[in-house]
Amino acid sequence: MLRMSSLFLRTLRDDPSDATVASHKLLVRAGYVRPIAAGIFSWLPLGVIALRNVERVIREEMDRAGFQEVHFPALLPKDPYEKTNRWEEYGPALFRLQDRKGSDYLLGPTHEEMFTLMVKGEYSSYKDLPLTIYQIQTKYRDEARPRSGIIRGREFVMKDSYSFDLDDAGLEISYMKHRDAYISTFNRLGMKFNIVSAMSGAMGGSKSEEFLAPCSTGEDTYVLCPRCGYAANVEAMITKVETRDFGNPAAMEILDTPNTPTIESLVEVMNSKYNAGITAADTLKNVLLMADGKPISVLVPGDREVDLKRVEANLAGVKELRLFEDEDFAKRPELVKGYVGPQDAKKFGLKLYADPRIQVGSHWITGANQKNKHMRYVTHGRDFEVDGFIEAAEVREGDSCPSCATPVVIDRAIEIGHIFQLGRKYAEALDLTVLDKEGKARVVTMGSYGIGVSRAVAAIAEQSHDEIGLIWPEEIAPAKVHIVATGKDDEPFAVAEKIALELESKGISVMFDDRRDSSPGVKFKDAELIGNPYIIIVGKGLQEGKVEFRVRKTGEKSELPVGEIVAHVMKITG
Repeated sequence: MLRMSSLFLRTLRDDPSDATVASHKLLVRAGYVRPIAAGIFSWLPLGVIALRNVERVIREEMDRAGFQEVHFPALLPKDPYEKTNRWEEYGPALFRLQDRKGSDYLLGPTHEEMFTLMVKGEYSSYKDLPLTIYQIQTKYRDEARPRSGIIRGREFVMKDSYSFDLDDAGLEISYMKHRDAYISTFNRLGMKFNIVSAMSGAMGGSKSEEFLAPCSTGEDTYVLCPRCGYAANVEAMITKVETRDFGNPAAMEILDTPNTPTIESLVEVMNSKYNAGITAADTLKNVLLMADGKPISVLVPGDREVDLKRVEANLAGVKELRLFEDEDFAKRPELVKGYVGPQDAKKFGLKLYADPRIQVGSHWITGANQKNKHMRYVTHGRDFEVDGFIEAAEVREGDSCPSCATPVVIDRAIEIGHIFQLGRKYAEALDLTVLDKEGKARVVTMGSYGIGVSRAVAAIAEQSHDEIGLIWPEEIAPAKVHIVATGKDDEPFAVAEKIALELESKGISVMFDDRRDSSPGVKFKDAELIGNPYIIIVGKGLQEGKVEFRVRKTGEKSELPVGEIVAHVMKITG
C-alpha cells in the first residue's frame, strides 16, 4: 500500500517555468519526475511505478508472442559500430568516450550490432531460426534540442527487439507477429494510436511503419485519408500527380524583373509589368542545399516550401543536410541568391532533384541566374534534366490521397513505436550467417522493432489528462484506487484503513492518503493531480454509513454504503 504520510512525494501547485507540454507540466507537478539537466530526468516513486507498469505490459505482450528477453550493457565498444559505419554515421548524436587506456567506447543509442553479434556467437544453423529476442534498456542520444520533458530526452528507456529469419518470407511472418503484439500492447496501455507508413532512414531496410499517438503537441506530423484509411508519416507521404499534356511551350525568354528575390515579389512584377496572370504555383522555386558538404538544388513549385525532413528521408546516404547560407553564396558567385534557375545546373556542377510535381514537359517561370532577371517557359526535359525525383515539398491538408485521391487530413502525434524490415544490412556487415539445408552459408535477414517506454508514459499523460491533473488508465496508474480520509477524528482513518486492506487482499492496488496534517482541499487536489482511476473519500458521509466514490476520468460521483464499496470497486475493475 502507498501511504501518503510516508510516501516520498511532493506535489507542486505551479507549472515548471520551462515546460511547454501538458505531460511535462503534470508529471513534474504530480511528483513523478524531476529534471536534473537538459533532457535528463530522475524518476520518483510514483514515476517508477508508472514506468514499470508500462514495462510490465510490454514484457507480457512480448512474451505472449513467443519472444525472449535478453539484456545488453549501455557502455559499448567502438569496433562493431565501425564495421557498420555507424560510429561516423550517427554524427554528433552519439555519446563517445574513452577509458583510462584510451580505448574508444560509446553509450548505446540503439543495439542492432549487439543483437547481431549475440546471435552470431550462439547460432549457426537454419534449424535455430526463426528467433526473436528483445530487451528493455536505457539509451543515450545527444539531442541537439532536448524538449517536451521526457518525450525527447538525451537519456530514455526503450524496448528494442530483433527478429532473425532465413529468408524474406520468414521476415514477413516475424514482422506481422510484432505488429500484432504492438497493437495488443498499445490497446492495453489505453492509448489511441494510428499505424502509418514510414521511412526507414538511417536504420536501412525496406518496409517500415510507425505507431503514432495523436496529440496536438506531438513532434511528428502525419496524413490520414478519411475515406480509405491510408496513413503515412509526412516523410513517407507519396505525391499523387495526374499526368498532363503541357503542349509545346515557347522558347525560353529572359525578362527584366528588378527587386524580385522572393516568389511573392516575382508574381507581383510578372502580373503588373507583363500581364502574366500567374500565381505562385506557376513559378519554380530552386532551393539550394548543402548535402554532406556538396551543393545540390531541389525544385518545388513556388507555392510550396521545401520540407527538409522529407528531403533528408528521401536522399539515400546523405548524413548532413542544411540550407545554403550567405557564406556558401559568397563562395559560389555564379549562384545568384534569389535568382537561381535549373537551366544552368549542369554547367554549375549542381546535382538537381525535383519534387514529383515538376513533371517532364512542364514549363515554369524561374530564375535566370542573373540578378534582377527571370526566365519563362523554362521546360523540364527540354531546358533542364533532373538527376532524380524525390518527395521534397511540404505536405498540406487537402493534398490528394495516393490511394484514392481523397483530400487527406493532417494531424500531429508522438511516435511511440517503430517497426522495420531491416533485411541483411547488419548481418552482412557483421558476417551473421547460418548453414541452410544444403550446407551452404546464408546471410540471415533481420527485423527491428522499437517502443519508447519512457516516452509512452509521457504520451499516455498527453492523451489522458484534464485541466486539474492526470487521468491514468488502470494498467498504468500507481494505484487503481486512491483513498482519502478526512477530518480530525480517528474513525474516518480507521474505516479507510479497513477498506484499503480489504481491497489489497483482493489484489486491488491502493494509495491511501492518511496524512493527518493536510486539509481536505489539499488532499482532493492531490488525488486529482496524481490521477489514479478511482477515488474513495471517507469523511462526513460516515455519519450516514456512506463513503463517496469518484471516477477520475468522467468526474462521476456517487455515495455508497461502507459495506458495499469493496464489492463495487471489484465489479467496475473487473
